[in-house]
Amino acid sequence: MKTNYPLPLYAIVNLTDKTWEPYPIPKDFFKKFVGGKSLGSRLLFEFMPSHTDVFDPASVVVVNTGPLTGSGAPSTSRFNLCAKNVLTGGIATSNCGGTFGMMLRRAGFDGVIIMGASDAPCYLEILDGEIAFRDAAELWGKDTEAAQEHLPKPYGKLMIGPAGENKVSYAGLASGERMAGRCGIGAIFGSKKLKGLVAYGTKEIPVAQPERFYAYNKKWIRFLQNHSMTGDALPRYGSAGLVNKANSMNALPTKNFESGHYDAADKVSGETLAETRLTRNGSCVSCPIRCERRVRLENKEVKGPEYETLGLFGPNMGLHDIDLVIRLNYVCDILGIDTISCASTIAFAMELYEKGLADFGVRFGKADNLEEVIYKIANAEGIYAELGKGSKWLSRKYGGEDFAIHAKGMELAAYEPRRSVGMGLGYATSNRGGCHLNGGYGALVESIGVLSIRPTKRWAKPDWVVFLQNALDAISLVGCCLFSGQTFIPNILFKLGPNHIITRSIGFIASFTGPVIRLLLKFPLVLQFNTFFLMPHAESFHRCTGMHMTTGDFIRTGERCYNVERLFNVREGLTGKQDALPKRLTKDFQKYGGHDTTVPIDKMLPIYYRARGWDKNGCPTRRTLKKLGMSDLLYVLDEQEEVA
Repeated sequence: MKTNYPLPLYAIVNLTDKTWEPYPIPKDFFKKFVGGKSLGSRLLFEFMPSHTDVFDPASVVVVNTGPLTGSGAPSTSRFNLCAKNVLTGGIATSNCGGTFGMMLRRAGFDGVIIMGASDAPCYLEILDGEIAFRDAAELWGKDTEAAQEHLPKPYGKLMIGPAGENKVSYAGLASGERMAGRCGIGAIFGSKKLKGLVAYGTKEIPVAQPERFYAYNKKWIRFLQNHSMTGDALPRYGSAGLVNKANSMNALPTKNFESGHYDAADKVSGETLAETRLTRNGSCVSCPIRCERRVRLENKEVKGPEYETLGLFGPNMGLHDIDLVIRLNYVCDILGIDTISCASTIAFAMELYEKGLADFGVRFGKADNLEEVIYKIANAEGIYAELGKGSKWLSRKYGGEDFAIHAKGMELAAYEPRRSVGMGLGYATSNRGGCHLNGGYGALVESIGVLSIRPTKRWAKPDWVVFLQNALDAISLVGCCLFSGQTFIPNILFKLGPNHIITRSIGFIASFTGPVIRLLLKFPLVLQFNTFFLMPHAESFHRCTGMHMTTGDFIRTGERCYNVERLFNVREGLTGKQDALPKRLTKDFQKYGGHDTTVPIDKMLPIYYRARGWDKNGCPTRRTLKKLGMSDLLYVLDEQEEVA
């Protein structure tokens, strides 16, 4: 790696004794794991003992960035948090926008490794290369909005709300109005009495080849603006534009995933939001896509709901009040609650009542008490503290495991996998649990996008899922928003439309491309080129850092990320047995005019494992780890063999 680009500098922070020290990332770590979720997961191996309880002071949280974060490349405000997952016991990774990541780098640090626990509420103040421990007594008890308003405006901020303080299992953190929502990392902050972090600095973010880098980014921005997805569909409707598309494909979760179609879905659609509630578009720092919805709530303008929130607080609860969803989205954000897990857990509780198993006072189609219920969840009041533990925990106490909609303990996103079986496989194999993004977002090329690779057929799906998982992890770990990767689907297909014979033919042919994808997975380095039409991130990374990076190298970097996450899960006791979905999705057909399809997990998993180079138990093999340059982690496999 011959480049003048500096190695990342992290800080190790000990909350117990209020000390910190700089931690330069080893050259080998940077070259292999780069940053973001990949490097964060690798650092957990170094600093957190195996089988540490999530709320033990020895539990570690890594807050870090990628090399492109804040660099000026398009859609690069992203930063990441890594820890042990409160809901699953495996890896936790949560990605966020806002200004914190950029400000952390300007303050002189690429990441912070947080250890120990404070004896009183505190927050970390990171200013121009120095870190101070500040008293958070005045902030403790405040919601995420009030806490951030209490601090200097120029700071980049990352704060928990009451849900984190009360250790709700799906508590997140807010940076501005952006949420690092999933996996419950906010609860770990609460257990450490850490209200959050603030950062500000004036240091320049390093770029190895400035002229070439900025020239390339100008072209990349134009490419994004001229693409039908990132230049039209996402700015016009945001992710909310997927509601009607998913509904038309029977892929919109309805009534706790009983079916995939809701007659009144249009009332909570992106089109309705844009036509009746939208005040303007917003965006993250340096993002030309501008997909954020800005809406009016009472006397102020707030961030509008994304697709997941609309679908899960809407049809999945038998509701279609868009103003209610706007309100609940805002309430969850200021309380520091993940909308996906919260809404899905409440929907599960609604069905528990229908089945006569438990009564938490929530009903399908009833909206009048939902805001009150969410406040009680965040404050762990009475029986609502149980709702704050998630669907898996509830199902183990009250029953209903067959219809508790989660994977590994984390609730699924709003894509009905019986009409998108590749997405179903992605949910099941996702390292962090029921996540559409860590799962490869197969729904985008199966049921909700312009291209449909035979949504209910399993042909080629395992290979495609592996490829997409690797690609999305690569995009994330360098500090880019995953929406910037949606130009992967050629623009001509958007212009032709999903029903054109060419688009349909390509979708049909792609259903049989498993062997081709498998070859690319085995030999990604044959892709020794970079192009705007397939992950422009690789060339931008190359010009930013000076490190050699082709498209093939980039995909291999994502593969290494996925394997280090999986190896962390293996270390913590998660195996292929947890690569599963509830019976409702694998055995039961959709109700209410649905289709006679289920997710054939048992048939797809063995193919998926072979494509990944994992054994029959879903564990990376020695050969795979050596291929990826991860021989130093072979001890994890040795420990597993000793236990067996």
